[in-house]
Amino acid sequence: LSSPDGIVSLCSDLGVDHTDVRILMLAWTMQAEKQGYFTLEEWRKGLKALRADTAVKLKKAVLDLDKTVRKSSSFADFYSYSFKYCFTEEKQKSIDTESICILLDLVLGSKFRPQVDSLIQYLKVPGFIVLSFFFFFQLQTDYKVINMDQWMGFYRFCSEINFSTLENYDPDLAWPLILDNFVEWVRSKR
Repeated sequence: LSSPDGIVSLCSDLGVDHTDVRILMLAWTMQAEKQGYFTLEEWRKGLKALRADTAVKLKKAVLDLDKTVRKSSSFADFYSYSFKYCFTEEKQKSIDTESICILLDLVLGSKFRPQVDSLIQYLKVPGFIVLSFFFFFQLQTDYKVINMDQWMGFYRFCSEINFSTLENYDPDLAWPLILDNFVEWVRSKR
C-alpha cells in the first residue's frame, strides 16, 4: 500500500469511502507520515495496534474506529495529527481555509456541529462592509490560512465554551485572535 491507488483499493476492499474519517483515523493509528501512503513499517504497526491479522478483523476494526477514537482520551492527539497529516510540503506550518473547512467538518462535525458550521460560515464570509445597528464592521477577510495554534485553540473552544450563550468565553484568556474575532462575529449575528 505504498501509493494513493493502493489506499483507494484498500478502501474499496474495506467497504469504506476514501474520504471517510475512519481512513484518517486508520492513518493516525498507523502514524503514517505522508498523506496517501503507508510504509510497510507503518502498516505493520497499525495492524498490530488494531489487533488485526486478517482482512475480516481489519475491516471490523476500521468500521469501529470512529466510535473508538472519538470516545478515547487520545482524541486531542488524533485532532492534532489530522492537521499535520494535511501538510503537502516540508516545513509547512499552515493550511488554507478552504481545506480547513473540509477537515473541520470531517474531524469535528459530528461532535460539535453548531460550532463547526459557524466557524466554516465565518471563514467563508466574503469581505465587505456591513451596516448593522448604526455600526460599520468588516467581515472576516484576515484569515486565508490556519496554523496549528488556531487549530488546537478551536478544539479547546469547542470543548470548554458554552456555544449557545458564549457566556464563559473570556477574551482576556490566551485564545488565538481568530477566536476572539469569531466570537465577536457570532455575537454580532445574534
